[in-house]
Amino acid sequence: MVLALVADRGLAGGYNANVLRATERIVRAGRTEGVEYRLVTVGKKGPSFLRFRGLEVAEFFLGFSDRPTFADARRVAPALSLPFLSEEIDQVLIVSTRFLSAGSQVVETRQLLPLPEPGEGPSEPAGPTGGHGADGGTEGEEPSRAGYTEFEPEASELLADLIPRYVEAAVFGALLEAAASEHTARQRAMAAATDNAEELVKTLSRIMNRARQDAITTEIMEIVGGAEALRQAAKSR
Repeated sequence: MVLALVADRGLAGGYNANVLRATERIVRAGRTEGVEYRLVTVGKKGPSFLRFRGLEVAEFFLGFSDRPTFADARRVAPALSLPFLSEEIDQVLIVSTRFLSAGSQVVETRQLLPLPEPGEGPSEPAGPTGGHGADGGTEGEEPSRAGYTEFEPEASELLADLIPRYVEAAVFGALLEAAASEHTARQRAMAAATDNAEELVKTLSRIMNRARQDAITTEIMEIVGGAEALRQAAKSR
């Protein structure tokens, strides 16, 4: 399953298109390897774009892309977690725009389910000596896990209860970053449109001033020519 987070409105530059094209590439590449995908979208621009390209959208959510709340995330989360827990799907991916700063947003594809194994994150950089990390272990060696944890109920029951909550929190975080990226992209697009409009006004003003000056010059030449013709006619009498 792929969840694509886009906007309900346009006029945001390439914000929507970048996410949807990334989603389309994932599905096309997977289908060449025999993998089937189920698409879920948030935002009005998603279903029309994907259906136009022959991709079926299983479920979509509208009306809150610019101001998402946790209640909105709770509406979306069951569409992802329930099919996974019932083993209808094997993997859940989120394609969205990550907000890095006001000047930098990137389209990101990340795995939501199944949960990544502990220790699969970025490796720790080498320490000052080059041979040991910050924990004193040798380079390339997995960090040791000290202690023992007991938990109840069984792992399967615990995960069945925790996964929906985890998905709700993860989706809410992705919605917030997507909303921030959407507003930033729209501000940038509107600023570019304003600059282009101002430049267009200047260009058209120059063209109209030149045309008006040409018309005035032509009228003056006609008046002067007419006056000269009358003077010549008076002299010939």
